Parts: sequence; structure tokens; C-alpha cells
Amino acid sequence: MDKLLYVAMSGASQNQMAMQAHANNLANVSTTGFHKDLEQARSMQIFGDSYPTRVYAMSERPATDFSGGALQQTGRALDVSVQGEGWMAVQAANGGEAYVRTGHLEIDPLGVLRTDSGLPVLGNGGLITVPPKMTIEIGQDGTVSIRGDGQNTSVLAQIDRLKLVNPDPKQLEKGADGLVRMAQGQAAPKADANIRVVSGFTEASNVNAAEEMTSILELSRQFELHIKMMRAAEDNSAAMDKVLQIA
Repeated sequence: MDKLLYVAMSGASQNQMAMQAHANNLANVSTTGFHKDLEQARSMQIFGDSYPTRVYAMSERPATDFSGGALQQTGRALDVSVQGEGWMAVQAANGGEAYVRTGHLEIDPLGVLRTDSGLPVLGNGGLITVPPKMTIEIGQDGTVSIRGDGQNTSVLAQIDRLKLVNPDPKQLEKGADGLVRMAQGQAAPKADANIRVVSGFTEASNVNAAEEMTSILELSRQFELHIKMMRAAEDNSAAMDKVLQIA
């Protein structure tokens, strides 16, 4: 059977994978702090016993778009987002360090400051722990301060500072759990005092719904074209069988 069938089949299969990537982006258009995955296709020559005249398609996710999304005001003191470039450090489920751009923070029963997904927020001194019956305030430089209930607003005691980092985006990668980490072999970055955060805001997803829909429609048309090529290959094969029968 002509190799055209396998070439078209590989193209259709890879188109489906590409559509899954864009569909996942579109599904997270309203997810706070979500960073869209990029997708691209490239040709792969087939080497074997004959000349490499056939080229297969391969879809891949080469990187993640780490650009920030729009800030959305919530008015909640423990909603914190990074202004401009930078990341907040959190402790991942495996105990390693991961990074987020925004956080809907909460204080658990043990006084540990966590994200709404349960990840502990890291400070320059490790986990940030807040004493009971305290009001917490987070400054623009990431300073975490507390005051007792009923105390004057000017009576603040600094307990720690959010660990804010600004690594090279090329050294970052997004894991299957959606968290951003340093790429394998890269050391954890040190805290950067120049990064600023804003309280009362969360960062929206950086997904552009119109762009993702357009990409999905384009890939759908390409998928239909590959199906037509597969039918053409089948028709050619049937026609050749008839010619051989006549001979």
C-alpha cells in the first residue's frame, strides 16, 4: 500500500494532539493564573531502506507562555499578585520549590499561610506561620506583617517576607500539575528585592479565547484534509488492484 496513507494518518493523529493542547488552553480561559501552552508542528523525515522522500508530521508543545494576565480586583487582603515580572515561591506537594504568579491565600488551622490549593507559601525564612487571632497584611515589597485584633492599624509587626524571585523564563518549565518550576539542572533562584506585589488582586489567565478558537478551527480543517488524503490513497489502491486483475 502506498505510504501516502501512513503520511496522511500521522498528520491526522498529530492534528488531534494539537487540538487537545488548544482545547486545554481554552478550557482554562477563566482559571486564575493559568499560563497557556504553546503548540507547533514540524516535519520529520523517514529514514529506512529507501531514500528519505517521505516526511511525517509531528506536533509538540515546545514551551509555555509565561507572560502575565490582566489583574482583577477582588478587594480581599489575602489575594496577592505579582506586578510586572517575577514569581512567588510555594512548596509543591513533593516538597520542592515551585512558583506562581498569583495566589488566593488562606491561613490553615495551624497558622501556615497557604494557597487555595493547599500549597504552603514560602518566605525568606521558610514556611510563613501566622500566630492565632492576628490580622495579616502584605506590603508591596512582599513584607508579611501582623497586628492583634482591635489594635491600631499603625501597630504592625513584621514576621517574614514572601520569597519573590525573577529567574530567566528560559530556565522555567511547567509540570503536569500546572506548577512552574526550574528546569532540570537549574538551581533555585535567590529572592529578588525589586519585585513588587499588589494585595486585593488576582491575575487572570493569559489565554486569548479568540486565538484559541481560531487555531482549533484551522486544525479541524487540516484534519479533514488528511482524511480526504487517506480516502484518495484508498481509492488509488483499489484502482491499482483492478489494473493488476486485468493484466
